[in-house]
Amino acid sequence: MSEKTKEVTLFLIEDDDIDAMSITRAFKKMCIGNEIIRATDGLEGLEMLRSGAVPSPYIILLDLQMPRLNGFEFLDEIRQDPKFAKSIVFVLTTSKSDEDMTASYKKNIAGYFVKEQVGEGFLDIVKMLKGYWKIVHFPES
Repeated sequence: MSEKTKEVTLFLIEDDDIDAMSITRAFKKMCIGNEIIRATDGLEGLEMLRSGAVPSPYIILLDLQMPRLNGFEFLDEIRQDPKFAKSIVFVLTTSKSDEDMTASYKKNIAGYFVKEQVGEGFLDIVKMLKGYWKIVHFPES
C-alpha cells in the first residue's frame, strides 16, 4: 500500500442493534480493523455524510427497512447529490424480494446481500468486501 492509500471506512446504516453487533463482530472475527461508523437510519446517515462525519474513502453497508428514511429513500437522496452520487453502496437486508433487489440495483448499488447470512455465512460476505477494497482504487475525494 502506498502512503497515499487510506484505510476504507465502513459506514453501516442499520437500525437493528443486534444486526449491527453481528456485522461488527464478523469484521472483528476476520481481523478487519477498518473503522466502522454507524447510523441508525437513513436520515441520520444522510446527516452524517453531509456533515463530513464519514471520512473518505468509504463503503456504505445499507439496510433497506428502517424508520424515518428507509434504504430506498436514502439511495434516492445520495444519487441526486453530486457530492455523494458515486458512493459505493452494498445493501444488507432481510428482504429476499425480487422487487426490492431490482429496485436496489436500479439505484446503482454494488451488491445485494440477505441478512439471514449473518453468522458463519456472513463471513464470506466480509471476505468479499475485504478483497473488494484491497484491490479497488478509490478517487482522492
